Amino acid sequence: MTHQTIELSGHRKRPVDGVSFRKPKKSDGADVWRLIAGTGKLDENSMYCNLLQCDHFADTCIIAELNGEIVGWISGYIQPDASKTFFVWQVAVSEKARGRGIAKRMLAELMRRKECAEIERVQTTITKDNDASWALFRSFAKQSGAELQDRPYFREDEHFDGEHDTEHMVTITFEDSVRIAFAA
Repeated sequence: MTHQTIELSGHRKRPVDGVSFRKPKKSDGADVWRLIAGTGKLDENSMYCNLLQCDHFADTCIIAELNGEIVGWISGYIQPDASKTFFVWQVAVSEKARGRGIAKRMLAELMRRKECAEIERVQTTITKDNDASWALFRSFAKQSGAELQDRPYFREDEHFDGEHDTEHMVTITFEDSVRIAFAA
């Protein structure tokens, strides 16, 4: 069976529109924590958590920079019990950098890393009212030619004691040809 390889936009070695992407380093932890806090929309982790993500999970996290300033962040990991599944923990883009497609470009860059060469699906959880995240993951799935499914996962009353809206597990499943394009 032959597969058509598609090239996802935003894959460039040099910065496009001044935005560049890189793996985080432990010295980025505090800046990442401030970026997340500055969105005013994301659940904040401790600065120590973000420091560990930048250090221990650098291969599966990504930073976007504009003129040397961190303006984008995705934290994620390959699930220990599902080695072909990449879980996106958080996506943050600074208000000053929104509207440039940075979040989707960061996702594509992550999927192109050698560490993600065997990934068949991306998962994340999203509350029903988070329009920006739904738009991002639907657009990413469409651009990738992938299927997107969702179902309630962490339920408001069962898991959050009524303190947080239900999080829906979003699963994007790739075809072989898309994985080849990501890995290229």
